[in-house]
Amino acid sequence: MQTGKVHVALVASPGMGHLIPVLELGKRLVSHHGFSATIFVVTMDASLSRSQLLKVSGITDDFLDVVLLPAVDISARVDKTIGILRQMAMMVHEALPSLRSAILAMEVQPIALIVDMFATEAFVVAEEFMMFKYVFVTTNAWFLALTVHGPNLDKEVDRDDHINNQKPIHIPGCEPVRFVDCYEQFLRRNKVYFRMGTEISTADGILVNSFYDLEPLTLAALHDTRKVGLAPKAPVHPIGPLVRPVELSLRGEVLRWLDMQPKESVLYVSFGSGGTLSAKQTIELAWGLENSQQRFIWVVRPPVENDSAATVFKSNGVNNDFLDYLPEGFLNRTCKNGLVVPKWAPQTEILSHPSIGGFLSHCGWNSSLESIVNGVPMIVWPLYAEQKMNATVLAEHIGVATRSKLLAPKGVVGRDAIAAMIRKIMVDKEGEAIRAKVKMLKSCAVKALSNGGSSYNALATVAEECKIGMQRRNAKTG
Repeated sequence: MQTGKVHVALVASPGMGHLIPVLELGKRLVSHHGFSATIFVVTMDASLSRSQLLKVSGITDDFLDVVLLPAVDISARVDKTIGILRQMAMMVHEALPSLRSAILAMEVQPIALIVDMFATEAFVVAEEFMMFKYVFVTTNAWFLALTVHGPNLDKEVDRDDHINNQKPIHIPGCEPVRFVDCYEQFLRRNKVYFRMGTEISTADGILVNSFYDLEPLTLAALHDTRKVGLAPKAPVHPIGPLVRPVELSLRGEVLRWLDMQPKESVLYVSFGSGGTLSAKQTIELAWGLENSQQRFIWVVRPPVENDSAATVFKSNGVNNDFLDYLPEGFLNRTCKNGLVVPKWAPQTEILSHPSIGGFLSHCGWNSSLESIVNGVPMIVWPLYAEQKMNATVLAEHIGVATRSKLLAPKGVVGRDAIAAMIRKIMVDKEGEAIRAKVKMLKSCAVKALSNGGSSYNALATVAEECKIGMQRRNAKTG
């Protein structure tokens, strides 16, 4: 891009949950800070096209480009024992030669490389081209604190006590993290995860998709580098909430149905692009929705046994006939107050609709932020990855959600408990504080991103660093 603008490159690791916030960060750097940006996308899907990505991202700016790196194929080295984190690391590693070649071919090389937290291995490319290196943590500050603290625990016995005796682990700026809520890769001493934590700490800056009013104590602790073992050169910049904007053109059946419902009367149910339930849990959820007597939209995916993350990288490809896995007569009995949608629905548009009054979610961080920025209280139902920690943060510490005491992957949440949670979040007096808190944070989010707000200023600080870096580079090259 020969534009005279500050040029930065961003790298998104595989998965829409990582790509969407990276795209939004790129758009914000271009539209609010006058940058040009190139977003490199790592994928294993050879059928994915650049035009599809542009359609998903809604990019219209000439100064923002999306480059789809050649698809990587790791299928020959992957079996059921290899988790999602390891698979992503393998894909990023395989994509590094293509990333290196693409940057080398640029007429104007970027001044900075911004990678999401699962692509920190790409820092070697930034170092080769003498670029600033930033990491974008697309989840919350709690997860960042655990990740950077993990490799630097003062005593190995602390982690052993946590794992062997199931005692809480203490992380600066966070409430003690219970054993049942802790990220599984931490418990397993996953080498990729601990390498990621170490590499994050070597960045020139850490961007996190959160904001001060959402996680004040954790963010304050992360700024005190003495507490978490971060090098002084790695300041933390809360720049969120960055979420996908509403597409006004998406006015299909779901939005038309919502138009006919009373204000804040509908519960939206979705487990994200990668989450699945077992057949028994799907039936209990259906009965819970029906017994709650509340209006609902339910995005239904075919059940999968013993794999709550079955569709993270691929479709599960099983029979999609609702009648095969919903209770007999369910669709007929709920047709007046419910809408069942197969596999996908326009979530951003749904959550922004005034008829939505609650969100039953897997509590992936993108979905959680979308709910918060729209002032929608949540029922959190964690399935995989860091979602157990997210659920605890949202329900017990931020106070914008309720949750079941039973961990869904370990058992089946019954219909009565589900119906009670739905009524609590939608209509019961018991849920008033939750509904009030999320509406307050909605206002805080708007202020944070506005000109002069905390998140706007945090990203402006990073932008200024890049501008100064480009000026120095130009001065050296004459």
